[in-house]
Amino acid sequence: MQNCGKTEWPLPFEKRGYCQKGVFSMSFVSEFKEFISRGNVMDMAVGVVVGGAFSAIVTSLVDDVIGPVIGMICGGIDFSGLSITVGSAQLMIGNFIQAIINFLIIALCIFSVVKAFNAASSKLKKPEEEAPASTKICPYCKSEINIEATKCAFCGSGIQMDAQ
Repeated sequence: MQNCGKTEWPLPFEKRGYCQKGVFSMSFVSEFKEFISRGNVMDMAVGVVVGGAFSAIVTSLVDDVIGPVIGMICGGIDFSGLSITVGSAQLMIGNFIQAIINFLIIALCIFSVVKAFNAASSKLKKPEEEAPASTKICPYCKSEINIEATKCAFCGSGIQMDAQ
């Protein structure tokens, strides 16, 4: 990789990543390094790997535990082999039913984790302090006026400043 000397930023959209000679520019590489070194990108990568492993566990749970139980309840139907033939096409309805069950279980687990996280973070969250008052009430006409006002804009009465 050669640096073609482009240091001005932002580069026009069509020139980002490549200089006019077609050589990869260093600004693209440095921008990519900055992007990849952020913590949230690493968190996302870990989440994808863990999510893939979790998906395999849920698929096994549905295929090996829940599917046979539902099959027993429904009179011994094996969902994995359930299909409908339309013309020369075979529609695998059982696989679709198992995919729906997988989705519902994963969605339930994610909902539970997010709900628990929100509950924990709300307990750890400090209560917000009330902002200092920016208005006060005129003692004569009861209108709301600026806290620093010395004369009411509505009734024209002189107002004494509160001792602070």
